[in-house]
Amino acid sequence: MSLLSTRGLSRSFAGLRAVHEVDFDLPKGEVRALIGPNGAGKTTFVSLLCGRILPTSGQVFFDGRDISALPAHRRIGLGMAYTFQITSVFSRLSAYENVALAARRRVHGRAEVDRVVMRALEQAGLHDRPDQPAGDLSYGHQRLLEIAMGLAQAPRLLILDEPTQGLSDGEVAAFKALIRGLKDSTTILLIEHNMSVVMETADRVTVLNFGEILAEGTPAEIHANAQVQAAYLGTG
Repeated sequence: MSLLSTRGLSRSFAGLRAVHEVDFDLPKGEVRALIGPNGAGKTTFVSLLCGRILPTSGQVFFDGRDISALPAHRRIGLGMAYTFQITSVFSRLSAYENVALAARRRVHGRAEVDRVVMRALEQAGLHDRPDQPAGDLSYGHQRLLEIAMGLAQAPRLLILDEPTQGLSDGEVAAFKALIRGLKDSTTILLIEHNMSVVMETADRVTVLNFGEILAEGTPAEIHANAQVQAAYLGTG
């Protein structure tokens, strides 16, 4: 059964079709990568899924429920968590405090919050930086902190928009291991330009181009797809 799906999902801005009649299905327990050239509509599509913007037409379903008109905070309450390309950490708070704010949405009591926070920081590779102000972290570490904030919510669906942007090679390797470790407990939608991350972590890949789905398949199938090569991978 699909945890997340869309039917005829569209969004236009001043007559420009950013997303056009997208039918999309993400089964429970899958890691799905969403790729496409710049301007393909990926971030707009994800914003529609999360409720940051509402569709011009079409529907979004989460676990069988029509959530097309729900605001973002209500979707979070249903079990969706997401990070975006622009970091949204609280720069004056410590890494621990940032994650604790997210954790308190679902757990209470100092001991339980502490357990959840330290577990999320450990998963994100930030267990040695709990007291560091978020604003003092590198850009890459701020991205990892956002992921920790998402993990602290124990989401049913984790949406990550360009999570490896700004990460070092070692941090990217750790991120791949993190995604593999989450596969048994969390459905993941990953918007990513780093093709090694896509090829090594995704079960399936969806390719957007000009706001429409160009292709879907396994990483190997997408890599071999001539249309995708021409539109995105720069060959053919």
